[in-house]
Amino acid sequence: MLITLIVLALAALLFVTGWVRADLTAVCAALTLVLTGVLTPEEALAGFSNPVVIMMAGLFIVGGGILSTGLAHRMGGRILGWAGGSETRLFVLLMLTTSFVGAFVSNTGTVALMMPIVVSAARTAGVAPSRLLMPLAFAGSLGGMLTLIGTPPNLIIRDALVQAGYEPLTFFSFTPVGLICIAVGIVALIPLSRRFLGRRAAGATERTGGKSLEALAHEYRLAEDVSCLRIAAGAAVVGKSVRSLDVHGRYGLTVLEVRRTASPHGLLKRVNQYVAPDVDLAPGDELYVKGSPEAVQRFAHEQGLTPDRAAEGEGLRFYEVGLAELLVLPTSPLVNLRVGEADLRNRYGVNVLGVRRHDQYYLDALKDVRLHAGDVMLVQGAWDDLTQLDREEGSWVVMGRPAQQASRVTLDYKAPLAALIMLLMVVCMAVDSIPVAPVTAVVLAAVLMVFSGCLRNAEAAYKTVNWESLVLFGAMLPMSTALEKTGVSTLVSDSLADTFGSLGPYGLLAAIYLVTSLMTLFISNTVTAVLMSPIALSAAAHLSATSGQSVSAVPFLFAVTVAASMCFASPFSTPPNALVMSAGGYKTADYLKVGLPLQLLIGAAMVALLPLLFPF
Repeated sequence: MLITLIVLALAALLFVTGWVRADLTAVCAALTLVLTGVLTPEEALAGFSNPVVIMMAGLFIVGGGILSTGLAHRMGGRILGWAGGSETRLFVLLMLTTSFVGAFVSNTGTVALMMPIVVSAARTAGVAPSRLLMPLAFAGSLGGMLTLIGTPPNLIIRDALVQAGYEPLTFFSFTPVGLICIAVGIVALIPLSRRFLGRRAAGATERTGGKSLEALAHEYRLAEDVSCLRIAAGAAVVGKSVRSLDVHGRYGLTVLEVRRTASPHGLLKRVNQYVAPDVDLAPGDELYVKGSPEAVQRFAHEQGLTPDRAAEGEGLRFYEVGLAELLVLPTSPLVNLRVGEADLRNRYGVNVLGVRRHDQYYLDALKDVRLHAGDVMLVQGAWDDLTQLDREEGSWVVMGRPAQQASRVTLDYKAPLAALIMLLMVVCMAVDSIPVAPVTAVVLAAVLMVFSGCLRNAEAAYKTVNWESLVLFGAMLPMSTALEKTGVSTLVSDSLADTFGSLGPYGLLAAIYLVTSLMTLFISNTVTAVLMSPIALSAAAHLSATSGQSVSAVPFLFAVTVAASMCFASPFSTPPNALVMSAGGYKTADYLKVGLPLQLLIGAAMVALLPLLFPF
């Protein structure tokens, strides 16, 4: 028992101080328990075989698909637009929108998604963004209480109750609790945010980095004189390549892109983009060309093409093709060569759309422009081809990191499909009559997000997973086994029951909530839920034995998950709290002034109402 307590205390110290990464701390704690003989290797590794770990990984991927398709962004922006100029309406809509998104997406992803929307909406309404950013972080955690998948502690207590022989909690068992938390949060945060957050100027909300794709397109005037021409079934260009048409030589036009859309009006819509001149044109293709309206009209007339004003209004898209700037080095073999002689199209599959020399831009007759050291070329190509340019050392420096640019492109045409996948997952988890286990539904949804193209590729799916959280959770699960195996859980639960049992179930419930809430100030909510769940189960069993009446452990487990998730008094207790700290210009004292009263109010509401929702 002493070894287990020492390991737990040291782990808690490292979690608080941050001297060692949290996931490494958890792994070292599990390893120490094995080396000291407290746990067997099988027991120490059992956490990584827990279905909750797999479910958490799948939820990260599903959330990534929702974010990458712009589904959550579209929904949030539309709802926030309803606020108009009313600050109170904006605040309430912000809380409700973020809470709803947080019910299905990780609270960290939700807050990261909503931050730019909130800052923009606040500035439009004339409200200091700092007044809304902290409530935004809190709303992400509040919304997590609405559903089974909203926050990891919900999954943990469900698993603990099932192992203890209770009926499994359903997908919406948490909804009444979540609605109470959201209601208390909105009522409390309106005066608290105005009192303590209204006078502080917001910090930097934008990160410096490479130019955005839109900025590049604007800088090089790519959007000017761009027309979209649709290829009909009987057009003369069908079956011919862009190269064979010699569009630039005959008409003075530049073909920026060939866009081919499959199932344009269905959920399985797929958009392919081509910039290579050898692609054979097909009926239904859209040609995006840049040049004078007269030349476009002559080209369309001679080749039997139809202008598509609606598609033209959508502008350039960067689903599969992108832009990058190449800085020509003094040692480059391209120096003193003309752009046409460099032949980047055949050698690397990219098109040169412009050359910048100091403040001068060359956008026409590019093939005759002679390159100098220090010139910047704007190139267009498939994302994979642009990424490969990084390997050409000594010739140029790729500016803007194409791989990162590609990951930020929103696949908006996949949003309806992402919504359907998420809806099917929720239905499978919510309807008990559907013979699909929750972990199966989540994994299936994650796989569908990849295969359907809602995520760009498998690598993008892996990048959505917070591996540190998974390792932390999987490595800390054996700690609860050690606490039970060595009798620590029984000792703590008996102490709680003996000390507060005389006050009845309500007193014990309040004690469990308080202890869990205090632990969450220093340890992550996931780890706290893992450690406190067996203690709450043992405390309920002890109270049943001492009182002679059967006492349900369900309200005690709900107290654990709410107290673990509703930790607002510290900027480091949850990732969303830390995420908005610099953006809002907050100090630790701000979290105490705003978060601690909210935390106490929710705690009081839960102690009073949980037994009514889930009787002892």
